[in-house]
Amino acid sequence: MSLHHYIACDLGAESGRVMLGTLADGRLTLKEIHRFPNGPVTTDGTLRWDVLRLHEELRTGLRKIDVKVESVSCDSWAVDYVWIKDNKPIRTAPFHYRDARTDDYEKCFTQVPAEEIFQETGIQFLSFNTLYQLAAESPEVFKNADQLLLIGDYFNYLLSGVAKTEESIASTTQLYNPQQHAWSQKLIRGFKFPPQIFPEVVPTGTILGPARDLAGAQVIATCSHDTGAAVAATPAAGRNWAYLSSGTWSLLGIETQQPIINEKSRRYNFTNEIGYGGSIRFLKNIVGLWLVQECRRAWGRFDYVELTKLAEQAAPSKTRIDATDVRFGKPGKMPEKIVAYCRETGQTPPVTEGEFVRCILESLALLYRQTLEQIEDVTGQSIQTLHIIGGGSQNTLLNQLTANATGRTVVAGPVEATAAGNVLIQAIALGHLKDLDELRAVMRSSFELQTYRPKL
Repeated sequence: MSLHHYIACDLGAESGRVMLGTLADGRLTLKEIHRFPNGPVTTDGTLRWDVLRLHEELRTGLRKIDVKVESVSCDSWAVDYVWIKDNKPIRTAPFHYRDARTDDYEKCFTQVPAEEIFQETGIQFLSFNTLYQLAAESPEVFKNADQLLLIGDYFNYLLSGVAKTEESIASTTQLYNPQQHAWSQKLIRGFKFPPQIFPEVVPTGTILGPARDLAGAQVIATCSHDTGAAVAATPAAGRNWAYLSSGTWSLLGIETQQPIINEKSRRYNFTNEIGYGGSIRFLKNIVGLWLVQECRRAWGRFDYVELTKLAEQAAPSKTRIDATDVRFGKPGKMPEKIVAYCRETGQTPPVTEGEFVRCILESLALLYRQTLEQIEDVTGQSIQTLHIIGGGSQNTLLNQLTANATGRTVVAGPVEATAAGNVLIQAIALGHLKDLDELRAVMRSSFELQTYRPKL
């Protein structure tokens, strides 16, 4: 029997995990070794990431590994970055993407018009994209730093000592050209960024070198962007399917071979991010279960299972919110924001916790329907099945509401798609799996999936 062990260090916006993946005779098992909370910290009125604590948490998890592993890789959320000086990290907590410093990002279009930015990158306009974060930096920062590393790449650098950027996460910055597979020199010049701060970009699955703290293990740059890893692990086959990576964010899209950069995709605000093997993740970033997370934080009680049960018991909501409204992307006072939105739009606000959550979930399901219809409009492709992966795939109510709203079959699972994709891309890099098709076959044979069909 062939037996291989790998480690995925999976950093999400709400929590992080150190996962042990074991591949044996075409089946994958995942074991959670260490889990820890994550989230923004407030420093001098700004939102930051405590990367020093995250590093210690990852080291704690790695010390708990009691088998010989062949490789390790880190993945994370996109767009945020850490500065490097003299091949050492600058010990300043990096900005959180929800920090207010980029709220006025549209002023950047006076330097390079929005149409040119989209034509160059194919990336959805979001205020927190790396492009706008760099535009908000003080000139002194560029003088005092040699290089930036995006979060997943930064932790791979701490593990290996090798500072490279993996392509999937580089492509999220709105500074990367997916057609040339290179940093956009046009935008770097247009915004007068120092070219040397952008690291060498390497393909997904690049072996960076030996791990410093794991004897015999290699550090591999899998998909450093967590969504890229999750989409690679989508247990799909054939054609006419879309994916929804469901968690703090909802990332809904399809897999294509070439970027779709045209006026219609720009108007709908889609994004073209790089996936495994240079494929394109044509998708839209949608505020997801962040809305529920923020309500839960405001209420100070209930776990997610309890909130879902309360929503199931609530009557179907006649209230809808536009989850793309900019107010819902900022932290704090989410129930009050929902009430204010409802009053502004002439709707009766929800009252109970169950009504709030039901309103959110039904609104998200309708937004998923709209997004799928937009994908079909742009591509001419008919989408028959929606694969929901990630932590949100456990929300049975949202899954059924999505099937009802979209009129499509929903296949939910696996929950740990990101860690699974991270691990199995390591397996491809080491020659233990052949390609993406074999990776997805392993996913289908390894995890139980739930199917939801539309109900009138």
